[in-house]
Amino acid sequence: MSDVTAAHPLTPYGWDEGHAREFAPYAAQGLLPGRLVRIDRGRVDAVVPDADGVRTVLASTALVATSDPLKVPCTGDWAVIDPGGGPDAVVRALLPRRTALVRSASSKRSEGQVLAANIDTAVVAVSLAEPLDLGRVERFVSLAWESGATPLVALTKADLVPDDRGLAHLAADAEGAAPGVQVLPVSAATGAGLDVLTAALAGGTAVLLGRSGAGKSTLANALVGADVQHVHAVRDRDGKGRHTTTTRDLLMLPAGGVLIDTPGLRGVGMWDAGDGLARTFTDVEELAAECRFHDCAHTTEPGCAVLAAVDSGALPERRLASYRKLLRENQYLVAKTDARLRAELRRDWKQKQALGRHLAERKRGTRH
Repeated sequence: MSDVTAAHPLTPYGWDEGHAREFAPYAAQGLLPGRLVRIDRGRVDAVVPDADGVRTVLASTALVATSDPLKVPCTGDWAVIDPGGGPDAVVRALLPRRTALVRSASSKRSEGQVLAANIDTAVVAVSLAEPLDLGRVERFVSLAWESGATPLVALTKADLVPDDRGLAHLAADAEGAAPGVQVLPVSAATGAGLDVLTAALAGGTAVLLGRSGAGKSTLANALVGADVQHVHAVRDRDGKGRHTTTTRDLLMLPAGGVLIDTPGLRGVGMWDAGDGLARTFTDVEELAAECRFHDCAHTTEPGCAVLAAVDSGALPERRLASYRKLLRENQYLVAKTDARLRAELRRDWKQKQALGRHLAERKRGTRH
């Protein structure tokens, strides 16, 4: 980092030499760089340089409005801000995103939704107040890898697990569902694990992800060191919480870096997350490379190394089922927007059906 960049007022928010180069064409026009810290109904809060450091301005996004949901302004974006002469500033442009966390939008249309931009670490919050859902861990971690950020699994409410041995087993299960990903049991109530998590997030941009009731807002308050996010109690009957966070807010961390807290996500659909799935299921992918057929579907094919690993107990059957489910979901979403892929999937499906019928006929023939 150069001395000029180090002295820039926005450096604590993630400003660096790369962003400075991208902003350079706008600098001579009297425009300001800014980071979007909150989005709300066509307007954004952005932090911009000021004579005394930084200030927050309310800016209109009308000039960057688009019908493409993947290009709408998002918390974490770096923007070109025209301070204007009136009460509101204006977002003139968005600087290129380095990373973006995208899920399938909760609608019947084939659309993606950007949850956070320019993130370094995606913290997947999973509550230990309810049975550990490894499938959910795999889903969130796949999306995190696909974003370009580094996933980290935070097992929240660890104080509710009565013994250290049980906590260690839960952490090991989560590590098995997310190979190569750091898994940290943490408790906002007791402070356990927060020092390690704080150190892991220092200096970068992190985003908190998880379902309602996962304890994200409580964890955000603990990391920030203040009650910046409102918290509701979790329902006793099902362990679910209400959406206490309704906007995506970018918060400063005392140890350095920033944190984006997101609303609780009831559903997180795949969105073109093929690479993320491959990284989450490295064990399945490595086994698949040993299958007799390069296009093995790991169902009934002879010489399938994946099925052999399931039969031997080396690969949990649950994990293979989760891999198949997420892969099908991801292929379906991609195919909805890619006609060529739709045709390829139909052709593959017909070939697999034919192979299945052939194997069934051979099996029946050996019985007679």
